[in-house]
Amino acid sequence: MIWSLKQRLGWFRRADEGNATVEFVIVFPLMLLIMAYGVDLAFVNLRYAALERALDLTVRDIRLGTGTAPQHDEIKDLICVRASFIENCDENLRLEMINIDPRNWVDIDPNADCTDKSEEVSPVRTFVNGQENELMILRVCARNNPIFPDAALGLGKDLASDPDGEKQYSLVSTTAFVQEPQ
Repeated sequence: MIWSLKQRLGWFRRADEGNATVEFVIVFPLMLLIMAYGVDLAFVNLRYAALERALDLTVRDIRLGTGTAPQHDEIKDLICVRASFIENCDENLRLEMINIDPRNWVDIDPNADCTDKSEEVSPVRTFVNGQENELMILRVCARNNPIFPDAALGLGKDLASDPDGEKQYSLVSTTAFVQEPQ
């Protein structure tokens, strides 16, 4: 009986019919996770590019529209219309417009003001329409959900959850412009 078992185990050790299957079973899940991470990262880049472009086009309209002072809601609507890849843009986008004196520079707060679904809606942090020839900083923060929030190698793995348990990443874009004279 022991001899028969040794013979069968020896044959099993020498056989090579299942090598490709074993390799596939080990490598395929890892490749699938890396692909999921790549798709997630591609969507982050796509959304960031859309946000940057929308902000640039909106600021261009502000600069060229001399004599007008668009308000917070108008600017937000323009950005949301142009940033088509930002999901729930009306709810997930926050704007800050800060007047900066270029001769007496003071850095702006490095932490962008982003939405937090777990908190009550807070008022606009800073939004001041500048006067003629004033330097203005416009910062936009959009929160988005990753495509695969719970994938082992995806972006969602490293994101902190808010109190509601939702994982989101922030896209922050900043630009500067000078209020043109009327």
